Amino acid sequence: MKILVTGGAGFIASNIVDAYVEAGHEVAVLDNLTTGKRENLNPQVKFYEVDIRDKERLSLVVTEFSPEIINHHAAQIDVRKSVEDPAYNVEVNELGTLNLLDAAVKARIKKIIFSSTGGALYGEVARKSGADENHPLEPISPYAITKRSVELYLHAYHVNNGLNYTVLRYGNVYGPRQDPLGEAGVIAIFCGKLLNGEQPTIYGDGKQLRDYCYVGDIAAVNLLVLDKGDNQIFNVGTGKGTSVNALFNVIKDIVRFDKDAIYAPTRTGELFRSVLNAKKIKKKLGWKAETSIKKGLKLTLKWYKD
Repeated sequence: MKILVTGGAGFIASNIVDAYVEAGHEVAVLDNLTTGKRENLNPQVKFYEVDIRDKERLSLVVTEFSPEIINHHAAQIDVRKSVEDPAYNVEVNELGTLNLLDAAVKARIKKIIFSSTGGALYGEVARKSGADENHPLEPISPYAITKRSVELYLHAYHVNNGLNYTVLRYGNVYGPRQDPLGEAGVIAIFCGKLLNGEQPTIYGDGKQLRDYCYVGDIAAVNLLVLDKGDNQIFNVGTGKGTSVNALFNVIKDIVRFDKDAIYAPTRTGELFRSVLNAKKIKKKLGWKAETSIKKGLKLTLKWYKD
């Protein structure tokens, strides 16, 4: 199968590209390298250094490569930046995606796979079972708002143009290639700090719960939905909450770090509990997260060390 992956030089999508290549698919990557890295590119893929806001060049790439599937991960992913500059966030995440959807319709693409967000859409999750796909949506960042907007555009393009889609609402993804120095999750930051012998900072009491999902499990989902899950939205997570304190203690144990974390005041707007209910994807597609947090952290730390 021919697959175009946007944002394929980034942390999550480059791992997905590797899985596609390993499975025997013909893959091309489109990335403007704003946050993606050239060293993440699989040597077997064709690479287009193009910004999704460049409608003309984007359309040319889609027409030239003529994929059956487009896996869309290119995005402005920094929540804080989206708050500081919401217009730029809209330019990339909404207008850029509309350029891609128009190109897909023109080239008669079979399907779009879209990386959305779970935690940022659902807000504070009180349910013990976690937020399912019908949980009330409470996006408070421009980043989350644009992710939801794209979900609605995908539905509209399906109804009006026959373009199929699958939306994947990720939990907190971690693993190899996540940059501990850039806009990163707490795991990448902790790994970078502890491997350098530095004490990490924990904001608040460290009891905040998140649904951490290993990037290898995310790649497996993206393989699965190439020919399944059409025109549906799925949560992708473990269904389990892990506290920041627990994360620190596991990493501390693995690397034999002998210092404590530094605690600082809670950051404004931070969620306390964000856990996904992933029963739908297990029931419909037979997928569940296979990598335990301890195993995933060991694999991640090994990559950082190497």
